[in-house]
Amino acid sequence: MTAMQFLIGIVFDLFLMVVLLRFWLQLVRADFYNPLSQTVVKATSFAVNPLRKIIPGVGGLDLASLVLAFLVGFAKVSLLMVMFYGGWEPVGAALGSLVTVITESFNLILFILIVRALLSWVAQGYNPIAAVFEQLSEPMLRPLRKVIPPIGGFDLSILVAIIALQFLKRLLLVDILG
Repeated sequence: MTAMQFLIGIVFDLFLMVVLLRFWLQLVRADFYNPLSQTVVKATSFAVNPLRKIIPGVGGLDLASLVLAFLVGFAKVSLLMVMFYGGWEPVGAALGSLVTVITESFNLILFILIVRALLSWVAQGYNPIAAVFEQLSEPMLRPLRKVIPPIGGFDLSILVAIIALQFLKRLLLVDILG
């Protein structure tokens, strides 16, 4: 991978993660007025708001954000194809986009779980950023805590969630998609 491929990939992947975070914030109904939520909304509204006029939400799901995520992945894969692989194939770009969105979704969840674990060690009292990370991760961790209660004051549900996430990522992206 060349330095330019890396740079293009990082720029697209970071924006893609912010778009996916917007979808996730709305999915879990996180505090809209939280500073982190407001930053995510402001960073993505230039692209999501026009799409909302064409693609309405369904059942509380922000489909415009998901379509934007797919479009960002499609643009990334297409640009890399044209610049570095000497051509463009629409089916390959669409499949690459799907893999990119799935991969970045897993990476985002992993990042949120790790940050949540770190914040639990250092954040004392109410912290608005920690509150959003709690709102994002709690739907995954709550069912695990029913099976694995805290042991000696340590909540192992985050560790179990990270291991399960890595297993699912490998199962889906390596075993199924090849």
